[in-house]
Amino acid sequence: MKHSLIVSLVLLAVAVRAQVNFKSSNLPIIVIDTHGQTIPDEPKITADMGIINNGAGNINHVTDAFNDYNGKIGIELRGSSSQSFPKKPYGLEVRDASGAAIDASLLGMPAKDDWILFAAYDDKSLMRDALAYHLGRAQGRYASRVRYCELVLNGNYQGVYVLLEKIKRDKNRVNIAKLTTTDISGDDVTGGYIIKIDKTTGSGGSDGWASAFPPLNRSNNQYIYFLYDYPQDVDIVSQQKSYIQQYVNNFEVALSSSNFKDPINGYAKYIDVGSFVDFMLMMEVTKNADGYRLSTFLYKDKDSKGGKLSMGPIWDFNEGFGNVDYCTQGNPEGFVTNFNYLCNGDYWLIPFWWDQFFKDPAFVSRVASRWTELRNGPFKTQAVLDHIDSIANVLTVDSAQQRNFVRWPVLGTYVWPNYYVGQTFVDEVNWLKNWVTQRMIWLDANLPQINTAVEPVSAASSVEVYPNPFTSSFTIQYKSKTPSEAQFEFYDLMGNKLVGFSKTSGDNGLQQVDYTLSAPAGCYILKARVENEVSYTKVIKN
Repeated sequence: MKHSLIVSLVLLAVAVRAQVNFKSSNLPIIVIDTHGQTIPDEPKITADMGIINNGAGNINHVTDAFNDYNGKIGIELRGSSSQSFPKKPYGLEVRDASGAAIDASLLGMPAKDDWILFAAYDDKSLMRDALAYHLGRAQGRYASRVRYCELVLNGNYQGVYVLLEKIKRDKNRVNIAKLTTTDISGDDVTGGYIIKIDKTTGSGGSDGWASAFPPLNRSNNQYIYFLYDYPQDVDIVSQQKSYIQQYVNNFEVALSSSNFKDPINGYAKYIDVGSFVDFMLMMEVTKNADGYRLSTFLYKDKDSKGGKLSMGPIWDFNEGFGNVDYCTQGNPEGFVTNFNYLCNGDYWLIPFWWDQFFKDPAFVSRVASRWTELRNGPFKTQAVLDHIDSIANVLTVDSAQQRNFVRWPVLGTYVWPNYYVGQTFVDEVNWLKNWVTQRMIWLDANLPQINTAVEPVSAASSVEVYPNPFTSSFTIQYKSKTPSEAQFEFYDLMGNKLVGFSKTSGDNGLQQVDYTLSAPAGCYILKARVENEVSYTKVIKN
């Protein structure tokens, strides 16, 4: 049986060589045979797969023996909008001869059953996802390992693909406790969980729950929907559903409360704040248009293992690094956290969390210190540019990217949602490098920096600003219990004071003051002191 499989797949590979002159590659070669079956969205169909991998520095020939993997797989289409592209992404499950899922190491990555063949069709640099996962791992957090390869499917050359680890609970992936159907009480039911904010048409199931807290600035009753990822919706039991729903709700209640900044009983009681900071920085470095609102994972381990809710792992960056022409746009300026104010007609909006976090000086301080740390290390501009060059070299030295664009001639052509259209692969890579350089400069100037200009506070008063975002003028509304003087100060996100003023009220109750802020478009912090209570409010100038 094994010998006949080898013969079958090698004959397919030889046929490809005759058709498209694909003889060899410096990249591993993956050969898949579905035996005439069409690959559906779901469920997976059984197919055969062989991988040729002669090791770094060696050339792989389509006639070589399958020396990395040789056996059965399940295969299906994956993704949501990406399925509409001619170059299809695939989900793989490694199987034994009986069709049962088994763990196997592919291309030197830790053994597991589920894998992704990522197509990178609309990303003509072929590297946005791989670059993002590299930066995520450089933060010291888990992000999918990647291996470039060239794919042969049913005798047809399919171009350059990226083999990715699928996000799964595992000691080498998301390292949290295993949940069984009998873990329904006590510490047992507290973890581990993986949930996500995503379209129900993405990979995985569609069961979940809606947040009780709507997104800010919504236009059409949009809501935030959480999906069960682990345990899957077909495996999770009612007690586990109730537990994770209640835990997330408790976090959102705490974050929306008047004492949300309290380090003991506020939002920090429920979340690993550092993971949220790192996630936010990854979304902003990449200016990921889907960030915070789609392909957004969270996980929680058991309480006995310090199981607070953590953000991550990061996922899906083909629309990052300036590759979109809608809403956030592809220019290197602007925060993705403003998505709801830029594009509130979109069905999928960002949770209220991020606006609220930035009202907490402690969170702002952590962002500042972490950004400084990363910029002095793995996020140095030259380090990122060097990594881009290293990928480009691997894809060019033996013509893999050239073959890809012969198979899929999209260079010089708009593919949704491209912001930039280069004529060559070199154009695309150079544009990406320039974009990264400019993005880092902008973030250096607009992310908070380590400073003491804005004092930490624990009290909060009811101060509202509308409209927000504003063009030039806006109204500040607040309540005072007694006739008193209220003080207002505006800071940029680096903590620099821009202007201040005061207003004396002759009576108590609801007060209003109209104000015009003379400053460039951007995000600012309004510090208000009313009757010795201090609050911080984020204001956005268009």
